[in-house]
Amino acid sequence: MGIVLSNIIAIYRRELQSYFISPLAYAIASVFWLIAGLFFVTILVGPDGILPTVAQVDLQGQQLNIPIPPIDVPYEFIRAFLDRLGWLLLFILPIISMGLYAEERKLGTLELLATSPVTNWAVAVGKLLGVLTFFTTLIVPLFILQAIAISASNPPMSPTITLLGNLGLILLAAAILSLGMFISSLTDSTILSAVLTFAVILLLLFVDVIAKGIGGTMGEIIGHFSLLKHYNTLIQGIFDSSAVILFSSYIFLGIFLTAQSIDALRFGRR
Repeated sequence: MGIVLSNIIAIYRRELQSYFISPLAYAIASVFWLIAGLFFVTILVGPDGILPTVAQVDLQGQQLNIPIPPIDVPYEFIRAFLDRLGWLLLFILPIISMGLYAEERKLGTLELLATSPVTNWAVAVGKLLGVLTFFTTLIVPLFILQAIAISASNPPMSPTITLLGNLGLILLAAAILSLGMFISSLTDSTILSAVLTFAVILLLLFVDVIAKGIGGTMGEIIGHFSLLKHYNTLIQGIFDSSAVILFSSYIFLGIFLTAQSIDALRFGRR
């Protein structure tokens, strides 16, 4: 067990270091922060943002002498912002995950990994932890921005909602990255890996739409596999154990399929 853990840590450190010396990783981080920042400003104070809209509604209520039901501005802002970030992941994460194994295939180092004494599971887990850590570093500044934005709310907003929403964002990213890692292990083309990952994740995001079209018991069963449905539950501040289990299942499935893919390559080399 100690040997497996040390192998995972070694792969994790190697993978994480590769991101912090990669120009592509810095380019991805810059684009992600730029777009996320635009979402932040637009949702909060844009022409159709939450604050101008609430101010306009209050003004109309005062002019017409009509009581306006209270609006939970911090909650609506966090939910809308995390919703936009969830859609942004659809485009960013396939690019991040496309080189996890495809680049190793292209450089010929995947064969060395496949024939090394390091287990396929250790390699897959180490790589996933490395890329997930890199993604988490992208989320930390945005989490700080969210905390600053809601810090002046009166009455104060419970931090649990923000924490749970960002946890859902990380779980969603982990599930997508895990499946993207498996797809990356099947090809030596990073572009093809990114396109296939985008297609698979798009399907899993909209599977609830397909389920509604099918209807009945089968539709309910299929709809339960929707990433978007369970992510929306978490960003609303609702802790749902089934959502955590679903994301964990996708993460495990991606690691399992990746290990089997590399094991097939190992068997082929023998």
